[in-house]
Amino acid sequence: MSAATRRRVVVTGIGAVTPLGNDAPQTWTSLLAGRSGVREITTFDASTFPVRIAGQVTGFDVKAAIPDRRHRRYLSRGAGYGVAAAVEALQQAGALAGTDPYRRGVSVGGTVGRVGLQELADMSWQLESTGHASIYRQSPAEVLTRDQNVAPAVIAEIGDLRGPFIAVSTACAGSAHAIGEAYRRIEEGDADLMLAGGHDALTTWMDVLGFALLGALTTDDADQPGRACKPFDARRNGFVLGEGAVMAVLEEREHALARNAPILAELAGYASSLNAYRITDSPPDGGGAISAMRDAVAASGVGPDGVDYIVAHGTGTPGNDASETVAIKEVFGAHAYDLLVSSPKSMAGHLTSAAAGLNLLAALGAIEHGVVPPTINLAQPDPKLDLDYVPGAARRRDVRAVLVNAFAFGGTNACFVVTAHTRSD
Repeated sequence: MSAATRRRVVVTGIGAVTPLGNDAPQTWTSLLAGRSGVREITTFDASTFPVRIAGQVTGFDVKAAIPDRRHRRYLSRGAGYGVAAAVEALQQAGALAGTDPYRRGVSVGGTVGRVGLQELADMSWQLESTGHASIYRQSPAEVLTRDQNVAPAVIAEIGDLRGPFIAVSTACAGSAHAIGEAYRRIEEGDADLMLAGGHDALTTWMDVLGFALLGALTTDDADQPGRACKPFDARRNGFVLGEGAVMAVLEEREHALARNAPILAELAGYASSLNAYRITDSPPDGGGAISAMRDAVAASGVGPDGVDYIVAHGTGTPGNDASETVAIKEVFGAHAYDLLVSSPKSMAGHLTSAAAGLNLLAALGAIEHGVVPPTINLAQPDPKLDLDYVPGAARRRDVRAVLVNAFAFGGTNACFVVTAHTRSD
């Protein structure tokens, strides 16, 4: 699509339920203050586990956030966060009365549901005790709770969103792909408004044990959880699992102006790629992250030198942080040293499918308030990682354009550019 015919996309609402707060303003305040939401795990007894900490949501009341019992009946823990964040985003975006519901859609990233280990154990016991395979019966409610489509379906019902319906599961890039594909639907004319983001809650004993056995999680600072996640630090040795949801309302610019919606920023470019390298490791040469970043910046029209801030994927694993730094230098050249780069995961942990949504929230806050959230726990710089990662404390900066990065298990990459919006554009 040519620049002349391209439809512009703006952000008119944002909602969040994260380890840093149960709404978007609380989450932003915690990000700005460098306040950690990593704490001892409470979703199960982790006392005998090699990893006993996670970024966990606290004080969240699903009944208060989603009053209608019908809407929360089949929601999993993570899906509850997602619906609550969506309601907040829709409320900020304002009344949609008079707009066409068939031009409004939903695009959500989340982990595909699966049978829990306890259920597998029950199946195994039944097989051994009966001596033959038999059907393990489950109620429809149990099956629906694990269905990835339930949260976006509930969101669609609440918002009367009858247009495009997208549910993606691309691990740690899930919300980036969901936001990017929603952006494309609006840009190409398939929708005027899309509710987009991600949710996840991989704080179960199966998920923690699985990631721990992979060697992906840090075992440091179990007695001081807030210090555990150390992106870009020389001592980094793994990430911290988190949970939560961030949802945004994306809207065609003229559509938003016509209904006098609050415009928070503009989504100006999106691109994705695949490393085709290894399932769990980032390529040392930057791999497909380079093309995703470069293409997103090119699509935005701001140019590499026009980007002020990068919200990094920044997990705290040795390979990811090194690979991302190499990619940034390759894409931005000498300008890489003028950029500010920071990682919200240092405070919230890794929200997996919701991680890029949190990065979007950081980008919006930086543009609105002219201040970049820090990377906390960066006390011992790695000489090979020599960019400005905003260590320790937030930094004042006039931010006009932000690149959001998301890189996932399986080697999938998704990046998008967020820019300041002015009504005179």
